[in-house]
Parts: sequence; C-alpha cells; structure tokens
Amino acid sequence: MSESISIKQTIVVRARPDVLYRLALEPRRRVKWDPNLAKADYEGENARLANNALVRFKFTRRLLGLSFTAKYGQLQAPQRGGWESVRNVGPLEKLTQGWTFKPMPGGTEVTLTLNARVMYRWIKTPIERVLHNMVATTLLELQRSVDAQGAQLLEDMGREMQERQKAEQKAAKAAKKKR
Repeated sequence: MSESISIKQTIVVRARPDVLYRLALEPRRRVKWDPNLAKADYEGENARLANNALVRFKFTRRLLGLSFTAKYGQLQAPQRGGWESVRNVGPLEKLTQGWTFKPMPGGTEVTLTLNARVMYRWIKTPIERVLHNMVATTLLELQRSVDAQGAQLLEDMGREMQERQKAEQKAAKAAKKKR
C-alpha cells in the first residue's frame, strides 16, 4: 500500500564540481548552509565520506524535527553521490537522496534527486509538497553559499588590487620627488 514520490531538480552553479561535491555530501559542511538540517554528523569512529558510512541527520522543526540514520552509497567524487535511510523516517518507509555534478562552461550542473516511499496513500500529497519545497530550498541555498564565497573572494581581490595600486602610486610619487 506504499506510494512512491520521485523529485528531480537541476540548477547551474558557478563553482567546480569537487567544491560542490564536498559541500553537498559532507554532513558537517552541509549542516552549515542547508536550512532544512538542524544536525548532521557521522555515526561511529569512521568519520569520513565513504561508501557505507553511516550518518545521523536531524531535520529542522519545519520538517517535524525528524531524526534518522542514512547510509552513503554510489560515491564517485566529484561526479555523484548520495545516501538512503536505514529505517523509517516518520511517515516515510524509505528516503533516498542522490546528487550529480556535471561540469560545464562557467560552472557545474547540479541535479538533486529525492525518492521517498510513503506508508499511507492519504499522506502522499502533503509530504510530496514538503519534499518539493525541501529540494528547491536546498539547491537555492547551495547556490547562495557558493556565490557568497565567490562574492567575498572577489571583494577581497578587489580590495587587494586597490591597495597594490595605491602603493604603486605612492612609489611613483616618491620616485618623482627624488628626481
């Protein structure tokens, strides 16, 4: 009697695939920028991104604060990776998330795929709406976090260039005075 939900959305982000791969799949990095996650950390002492690594996730209150354990699989840095829930996630029998990163001129095409199996038919529509919202906000926040880093980098580079130009002007003025 379970119902399946499948969501797939793609976005182009101005960043290298390896940077996006680490941001999206490394739980400690992801919890810093993803507004849907309250907590995310490895389970056990094998605390690194690898196939079959267990990760403990906790959604925010907006997503009912559900906690669950997921197992990483299909990791192929920096092209793709994902995880699937080990047990039920609230009303979901199974929840899987897959990421693909396809390099292209000017950035990377990021595709987030979310598959879920709902236990009861009557709850499929509201859960599907929540999951669509979750996928969209995750992709937008990924793009924002990368762009914020890029914007900060450009700002810093611009400031350094201004300081260098001022130093060169001062040096040229000093050289002119000495003549």
